Amino acid sequence: METVKISFDIETSDAECPLGVEVWLDDAVLLSNKHVHEKISFSHDISDDDGEHELRIVISGKTSDHTRVDEEGNIIKDATLQISNVVIDDLDVNQLFLEKCVYKHNFNGTQPEITDTFHGVAGCNGTIGFEFTTPIYLWLLENM
Repeated sequence: METVKISFDIETSDAECPLGVEVWLDDAVLLSNKHVHEKISFSHDISDDDGEHELRIVISGKTSDHTRVDEEGNIIKDATLQISNVVIDDLDVNQLFLEKCVYKHNFNGTQPEITDTFHGVAGCNGTIGFEFTTPIYLWLLENM
């Protein structure tokens, strides 16, 4: 069975804030971390057989206490998780990943859920979804 490797980094802007992350591929949890203290270098091999897949990165634990604002409402400190260095089979696909991701969040319970674009930084609890098909090189040819 042929496989492809997908990897990326997850980093926190504030190691003291207990932001959690889960990484799912389809219906399987591949990573569960209740408090990201330091950079996580995630890597996983997936089958390259014909199929449709969704990689989901679930952010949890964010509260309004993790964001500090000044008198004018400007954010002066915030706890976030950054997703970067996305690589599939030794190809840097970070830009394509950002273009294809969908970020569903509800501003940590302060507003109704929205579907948004993802720019590499998750500042709210929610799910970042990335759909792709295998064989991966065919998907890459169609999407790059």
